[in-house]
Amino acid sequence: MDFLRPASWEEALAAKAEHPTAVPIAGGTDVMVEINFDHRRPEYLLDLNRIGELSEWEVGQEKVRLGASVPYSSIMDHLRAELPGLALASHTVASPQIRNRGGVGGNLGTASPAGDAHPALLAADCEVEAESVRGTRLIPIDAFYTGVKRNALEPDELIRAVHIKKADGPQQYSKVGTRNAMVIAVCAFGIALHPETRTVRTGIGSAAPTPIRAKEAEDFLNAALEEGGFWENGKIITPAIAKQFAALASGACNPIDDVRGTAKYRRHAVGIMARRTLGWTWEQYRGAGRTLEGAA
Repeated sequence: MDFLRPASWEEALAAKAEHPTAVPIAGGTDVMVEINFDHRRPEYLLDLNRIGELSEWEVGQEKVRLGASVPYSSIMDHLRAELPGLALASHTVASPQIRNRGGVGGNLGTASPAGDAHPALLAADCEVEAESVRGTRLIPIDAFYTGVKRNALEPDELIRAVHIKKADGPQQYSKVGTRNAMVIAVCAFGIALHPETRTVRTGIGSAAPTPIRAKEAEDFLNAALEEGGFWENGKIITPAIAKQFAALASGACNPIDDVRGTAKYRRHAVGIMARRTLGWTWEQYRGAGRTLEGAA
């Protein structure tokens, strides 16, 4: 195994163009596990740790540009207001040591359906900035996952950053695991309210071949909130609406039985998480509305 260690982003792109099979490594929290267990033996490893810009972020007017190697701990410490769903997901990632090393770019590159960041990224809405010596393109998150541990990157492309919409409403994240830390998700669910567009987005992890959105559940809830005037009046969402949303979210799953849980359990758990996170986010939204009305 050859070890490539570029000193700049341009050198990294040139190395990836010359060696398309080279596996990028930054935090190493996914790649090194596969190598240590001999599940993967790449011909080349492309070390990106000397490229400082990958660990930087920019907060713009509408979006956060998050470098591919920004560690989860930095998201938790510095971007909680802008990216609350991703910050909550970051809290569930393994141990403090791994949260100090791992980043969203690694989750995206591995594209495991159990990756903790995926549900939050899907719910928040974002684009993946991919670059090669041929140029740069932005890949919508909905088009990024193409199969089990497969993504839309071309062989010569690297992930440079993720452009994530800043939260304009409450976001929540929930994860089921066999214990409370150092665990791969049995299943996970993310939800984000977008009051500016009067829409709700979701994300589901570890309950289908790829991370997915519960689109039928979103469509149902968006219509129910609009028809009932919920965005304006801030009424409590009725149990019937919450129950149907949960059922549709559960129905979006296409899970398998494995050592962490059965397909039946995953569907059930996703439904429970969908109902609970909807309740949490809506209570936050109603509380914010009352605060604004009081201030006025």
